[in-house]
Amino acid sequence: MDVTETKTASPPTERPVRQLLAASVGNAVEWYDWYAYTFLATYIAAQVFPKSADNSLVPLLSTFAVFAVGFFMRPVGGLLMGAVADRHGRRAALTVTILLMGGSSLLVGLTPTYAAVGVLAPVVLVLARLLQGLSVGGEFAASTTFLVESAGPGRRGLFSSFQYVSTTVGQLVASGIATLLVDTLSDGQMNGWGWRVPFLLGAVLSLVGFWIRQGAQETRSAEQQRAPRPGLFEALRRHPRESLLIGGITAGGTIAYYTWTSYLPTYAELNAGVEKSDALLAGTISLAFFALLQPLGGLLSDRFGRRPLLLFFGLGFALLAVPLLHTLRDSFAVLLLVQCAGMVLLTGFTSISAAVNAEVFPPRVRAAGIGFPYSLTVALFGGTAPYVGTLFKEQGHAGLFPWYVAVICLVSSVVYLRLPETAHAPLRR
Repeated sequence: MDVTETKTASPPTERPVRQLLAASVGNAVEWYDWYAYTFLATYIAAQVFPKSADNSLVPLLSTFAVFAVGFFMRPVGGLLMGAVADRHGRRAALTVTILLMGGSSLLVGLTPTYAAVGVLAPVVLVLARLLQGLSVGGEFAASTTFLVESAGPGRRGLFSSFQYVSTTVGQLVASGIATLLVDTLSDGQMNGWGWRVPFLLGAVLSLVGFWIRQGAQETRSAEQQRAPRPGLFEALRRHPRESLLIGGITAGGTIAYYTWTSYLPTYAELNAGVEKSDALLAGTISLAFFALLQPLGGLLSDRFGRRPLLLFFGLGFALLAVPLLHTLRDSFAVLLLVQCAGMVLLTGFTSISAAVNAEVFPPRVRAAGIGFPYSLTVALFGGTAPYVGTLFKEQGHAGLFPWYVAVICLVSSVVYLRLPETAHAPLRR
């Protein structure tokens, strides 16, 4: 093994709070752009895809299919931008990803309607989502590595939690703006131009994130900067076990995360008759609650270890996903309670995901090693969750979707049981 893979050292950053700000603000902007699509899916469906006389769910299914297509570019982004981070530095990769996201968000906002240009409209939308997927896949790989390498001793869990604090802030802003637009604009205005506003705003915010990231300090050690550059597939070739481990850790977490934070408002509309505005408001409140929980989860993992929190999440969802989703009915209070209960369980995974992933790989291939298997697993299970849930509904088997979530969380729990504890070991540098 290369000596640079076993060397430990003090964190290279002297101002960790500034590092947190650089990573978090940019990450929030990235995820705001990504999630705006989900919250406005029904409006995009009506404008960009042709309507079916036989089934009103066809445009929505098409919109969620494009949502899933974007996810399948994330492994490519994780691999390519992870390689940039490992070869040229974490900051360089973070700069590229936020510029990509700004451009793709602008493209979504300018997508023409199907009525205006026909099949070209969904083609433009697919292209924009492919670019967004490339950006988000690279963002997670680079920002995960950047955050954990910026942390001081005994604080990797806490710093890790800001990955989802900032992700949730971005999602919260997207949800809040979508709620505001739905509540203040007429249906005609929303379908005409209102749904475009969040994406055009996202393009502007990306420039702000780019500016902030210029002040970040590189976390790749001097030894790694002098070492030969790793090959594009070196992480997969030299660390196949670790790559599979990332997939097992992530599968349950990603399907629970995207079900509870993205798809649940639509799921509640389709299966419980909840009003659109109520579903969006409940989602916004529960996301704020979720963001507040993340640092607590990170601190607990620094004190008691990563594995107890992962098992709390995995076994909790395996046992409670079905009863929680079956509890939903046409009630704002019930929907909010179900969402918040899921957020508590989900914190066991999200608050420490970045730390757990970074502790698996050596620094030479850490970003690419995390980025590809993580993003591939997210694409397979997280990105398809809205489509699978809607498809179950269309086929008349909506009750199967909660079982689908529970089973995958149970599988990940088996992985957590066998996972070595890394919370109190020094991070390899």
